[in-house]
Amino acid sequence: MVALIFAPLWTRRVAAVFTFISLWGFALSITRYSIPEEMEEGSFVANLATDLGMDVHSLVQRSAKLDVIHSKKYLDINKETGELVIRERMDRESICTTKTASCFLKMDVILENPIRIFNIELEILDINDNAPVFRRKTMLLDISEATPPGERFSLTNAVDADVGANSIKTYYLSESKYFIIDIQTGSDGSKYVDLVLNGKLDREEQAVHKLILTAVDGGVPPRSGTANIIINVLDINDNAPLFSQPVIAVSIPENSAAGTVVLTLNASDLDEGSNAQLTYSYTLYTSEKTQEIFSLDPNSGEIRVKGVLDFEESPSFEMYIQAQDGGANPRSGHCKVTVSVTDLNDNYPEVTIKSLRSALSEDVSVGTLVAVVTVQDRDSGDNGEVEMTLNQQETLPFVLNKSSEGYFELLVSKPLDREMRGRYEIILRVTDKGLPPLSENETIILDILDINDNAPAFPQSFYTIHVVENNVPGALLTSLSAHDPDLNENQYLVYFIMEKEIVNTSMSMLFSINPENGDLYALKTFDYEREREFLFHIEARDSGIPPLSSNVTVHIIILDQNDNTPLIVSPWRAQGSVVEEVIPRSTDKGHLIAKVIAIDADSEQNARVTYQLLQNSDVSLFSLDQYNGEIRTTRMFSYRDPRQQRLVIVAKDNGEPALSATVTIKISTVEHVMSFSETTELPLDYDVFTDLNLYLVIGLGAVSFLLLITILVIIVLKCQKPKPKAIKMPPGNRNSVVSRNSMISQRSSTIADSTLISSDAYWYSLFLAETRKGKVVVRQPIIPKGAGYFVSSIPRSIGPSETTNSRASTLEYSK
Repeated sequence: MVALIFAPLWTRRVAAVFTFISLWGFALSITRYSIPEEMEEGSFVANLATDLGMDVHSLVQRSAKLDVIHSKKYLDINKETGELVIRERMDRESICTTKTASCFLKMDVILENPIRIFNIELEILDINDNAPVFRRKTMLLDISEATPPGERFSLTNAVDADVGANSIKTYYLSESKYFIIDIQTGSDGSKYVDLVLNGKLDREEQAVHKLILTAVDGGVPPRSGTANIIINVLDINDNAPLFSQPVIAVSIPENSAAGTVVLTLNASDLDEGSNAQLTYSYTLYTSEKTQEIFSLDPNSGEIRVKGVLDFEESPSFEMYIQAQDGGANPRSGHCKVTVSVTDLNDNYPEVTIKSLRSALSEDVSVGTLVAVVTVQDRDSGDNGEVEMTLNQQETLPFVLNKSSEGYFELLVSKPLDREMRGRYEIILRVTDKGLPPLSENETIILDILDINDNAPAFPQSFYTIHVVENNVPGALLTSLSAHDPDLNENQYLVYFIMEKEIVNTSMSMLFSINPENGDLYALKTFDYEREREFLFHIEARDSGIPPLSSNVTVHIIILDQNDNTPLIVSPWRAQGSVVEEVIPRSTDKGHLIAKVIAIDADSEQNARVTYQLLQNSDVSLFSLDQYNGEIRTTRMFSYRDPRQQRLVIVAKDNGEPALSATVTIKISTVEHVMSFSETTELPLDYDVFTDLNLYLVIGLGAVSFLLLITILVIIVLKCQKPKPKAIKMPPGNRNSVVSRNSMISQRSSTIADSTLISSDAYWYSLFLAETRKGKVVVRQPIIPKGAGYFVSSIPRSIGPSETTNSRASTLEYSK
């Protein structure tokens, strides 16, 4: 304990007596200081930084602040020096309205990071700044001449707002041979003075006595106040009223209703008549507050409750009552009534939040401090003992920890998850131990702040999307939407296609995705005959730090559309021309006249081709197989049948709507058939020589070599045999023969059987013609440019044949 005594005020040297007790612990340290009242603004009280064991920098860094409890802010902390200084002049009599020996001003010093609270009690010492004052400047007394010496008369006491040594110390009475004063001390230390008759009064000698009563306090220098006493000597009324006992003690519960009887006084007077009629009244010693709380019936002496009894405001009251008779010279008797107020549980507990964090990040650790709360109850005993609990604590990730008497900490007890719950309404319930118990609730709103702890999630990990070919570029294929339960930028998703190249083509050139909503678009028109499917990944990434992402696999399947018309590749004819076939009239029933072959670049049902006779000059003569396209005779030719027949065949696919192609075949019957094949030479493009064509060239070379040897052998054999006679042909048939580099074959049983290899290969009708001048000559039907189909027509036998008007084209490759 350290004490510092200040010099008197008039020397302007301020004295401060302080007591410093350091009990380190959260909200348990109490520091006491003592200072005199009326100190100047800015006066030094104490070095707070030194007393708390801290430096000035720590006070600023930890945001030290002063919290005055139930009072004005008379003090402040100098952040530069760490000193506790006077902010406003303090008047002890204004701060402590009750006249008590000690006057304390309570306050808290709150430090943050970490939170720490120091309790400070500032004792305000009284100085002698108030002079004694009498309630009445002039006091009138009527005293009978029959009053015996020693009789006491109550005088109005002086009041001094100061306490202790500065309060009223004594009274002085001006010089008188008849009166003296008797000074009494009350239970609260107050000085009361009675006027005492010191000699026999004689009204005839002196009817009026004028005295001066002086009240002097104990301050240095002392202060005083005076009052005039005027005494009128009356005629005799020699019996004064008497109470049964001088001091009466009673008790009454607080909050008693107005009108409740506290006590009925009983005083007696031995006189008779008007001298025995008593009137009860409060003496001047009874405080005005007591008179406001209790009423006194002047005739019956009944004391009743008039105001509100509050144990916390005043636990007891003292009433000084006199009973005065009705004589010509009334006399009075006095008694003291002490009323004790018993406490009831009528005050609800009070909750004060000293420190609060209104928001927490969801990744804070267990044990993090949320709030510091204080509780108090103004009642006493069990009524003032309180307990604090959390409402529905089993469902909350928080716990209350009692750090010291009246102080509680709200801590995080379980990991927080904003996605499960983003806001908590924490209800603190405080209950006292009174009967019945009283409780109070305080609600704390705590928001949970989001962190990027959730990656985006797609509803499914694999998407299969069907797209019909010939789609419009920019068409919406589907919407791939991922979900992220986080908030704000942690929830904002960006979609993009993970780059992948197919045949030197990036996926971003084929597809596009809206980065904001995941809408997937096709950037080009797809052709089922060229591309069938695509497989790639799409990633969704949030905007958190660090960003989280997830991806999904997308399988695009191109669906076929009936967009390709069947192409008739056999028998071949020039654009818009008629195919002519020549057969002998002696052809038997069921003879194969021609085979129509059509191919369709589509797939499945769209590529399934059937054949029908659109026009038939003689339905009884020819038949068509709808599946393989073979045209056969249904009977033998008769002499009545015309020599030329006309057939129109349609090749139709199975799509919706169906597409078709037609070919017209003109059939001529002759007695003998000769076939000639006229060739044209076309340069072979570079792109013809694929691996397949290379093998064909090699094969053709080998076959040409063998054929050449065979021809040489046949020529040698022919030269050794006699030449046969020339066959004469009818003149009518000579015009239909074109003899340029032709080979004759018997038409019957030598029809070319063409077969479809695949939808991607071309059917070639390959005939080795000749090798001359470094050129490879390939005979084939003329195919429209860009048709994309190759036809292979392999003859079953080679022999003399008659050519028609259709021309065979020759592809040449110049070395």
